[in-house]
Amino acid sequence: MKKLTLFTLVISSILLASCATAPAAECPECPECPSAGPQTDLGGREVRMAVENAYPPFNFIDAETNEAVGWDYDVGRRICEILNCTPIFVETAWEGVFEAMSAGENDVLFDGVTIYLSRSLKIDYSDPYIEYGQVIVVRADEDRPELVDEDSFVDSDLILGTQLGTTNEITGIKLVGEDRIVSYDTFDMPMVALSAGEVDSVIIDEVAAIGFMGEFPGKYKIAFSATSGEYLALVFPPLSDLVVPFNWALEKMFADGSMNDICYKWLFRACSPQ
Repeated sequence: MKKLTLFTLVISSILLASCATAPAAECPECPECPSAGPQTDLGGREVRMAVENAYPPFNFIDAETNEAVGWDYDVGRRICEILNCTPIFVETAWEGVFEAMSAGENDVLFDGVTIYLSRSLKIDYSDPYIEYGQVIVVRADEDRPELVDEDSFVDSDLILGTQLGTTNEITGIKLVGEDRIVSYDTFDMPMVALSAGEVDSVIIDEVAAIGFMGEFPGKYKIAFSATSGEYLALVFPPLSDLVVPFNWALEKMFADGSMNDICYKWLFRACSPQ
């Protein structure tokens, strides 16, 4: 028993010594080897970036130019500048998007996705890039006292519009119950319904509300905040090899100021989640 123990110690010492002197790439299975760090050059690799094209200011079709624009496009392109990759933007429906990402149909999902526990069982997240809250949006000319504050709204019978399968829908149901919720398939439809008077209000992410108000000035206003302390992140298929390099690229963007340049352009605020 003593001989076996001594033999094991000698062999372990030899392995540790050879691992310490060998380059990291030559001993990938050795836990004591120094890390090579994140992959920062993807060699021109094509990266399929899923967007909805119906979620301003993150992604939408500019009515004047008919071009797809927004925060997602600017950030996706900047990330690929840093990592030497080629962004391929793919228009994707929101319904079933997490199942599609879990199956690896696209490489990364933008679209202003909230970090949520049940989703993390299907997909992987990047580090968060912005902290935000959800808000209740009404028409700009709305003056009913029931929409002055949250308590008045909850006690009323006003109808709340939202998008199906979102954290907005979950919060809306908690706030007023299912009977007062009308859910729509695409993100823009609740706002269209609000303009048409089909719903009294819409629950939406604060950053998206800012986007809609910027795109349609004088048409909407925020009635009150419904939540705070939530985070947006990029979404990847499980165990994606892009998570680490994308997180590194996000850190670089915050460090060089390009992230907040894009955030002020589209969101009128900084994006740091701190």
